[in-house]
Amino acid sequence: MASRVPDGADGANADPAIRVVLADDSYLVREAVSHVLATAEGIEVVASCRDRDSLVDAIEAENPDVVVTDIRMPPAGRDEGLEVAEMLREKHPDTGVVILSQFAEPRYGLALLDKGSQGRAYLLKDRIQYRGQLVSAIESVAHGGSMVDAKLVEVLIEARRRSEGGPLTELTPRELEILSFVARGHSNQAIADELVLTKRAVEKHINAIFLKLGLSEAMDVSRRVKAALIYLAENDGG
Repeated sequence: MASRVPDGADGANADPAIRVVLADDSYLVREAVSHVLATAEGIEVVASCRDRDSLVDAIEAENPDVVVTDIRMPPAGRDEGLEVAEMLREKHPDTGVVILSQFAEPRYGLALLDKGSQGRAYLLKDRIQYRGQLVSAIESVAHGGSMVDAKLVEVLIEARRRSEGGPLTELTPRELEILSFVARGHSNQAIADELVLTKRAVEKHINAIFLKLGLSEAMDVSRRVKAALIYLAENDGG
């Protein structure tokens, strides 16, 4: 069942908190996430759920800004978190979703972002201990942004680099580096700042990347992230 988490006292002129509904079949994970977010300024956990049905009920009752959910939970323990994310895209398109996964599974990341990355994030559960990363993901999706776990991207890029005949073999080391930032949802300007390049240079590299991958027309942020995950997912479960 979903359990109500007491509201904190709000200041008279305080900005509205980001209202979060949390779902995971593990009590320890729910408690850990709730504890981390309890000290995060501007975030309020309004319900904590252990299965898909209670999560759906909590969403309808609380109308949260963000849902933080595991992928697998009762009743079937398959991909209920993704099912709810898809439901939200149809019924509550302004509600952000942060998927917390135990493993780096790109096929799930691809499914999450299949219809666009806006308001979607995919993090590994070991990020819970790093409060800033979870908080950043929640804040990002609440405002329509996206985030993909750096570990997921880096591990799979390295695996694909070792794969004979894969499309990454055509990319230069600099293009591979920039692709990792693209897959994590960074803007061109953010990549330029991180790598100490001009924005024009980054744009030129990205044009080359998508040309080599046969995706020269996919220049919007959503399709950039999707293309990177499709590409990375080729090495998963093969």
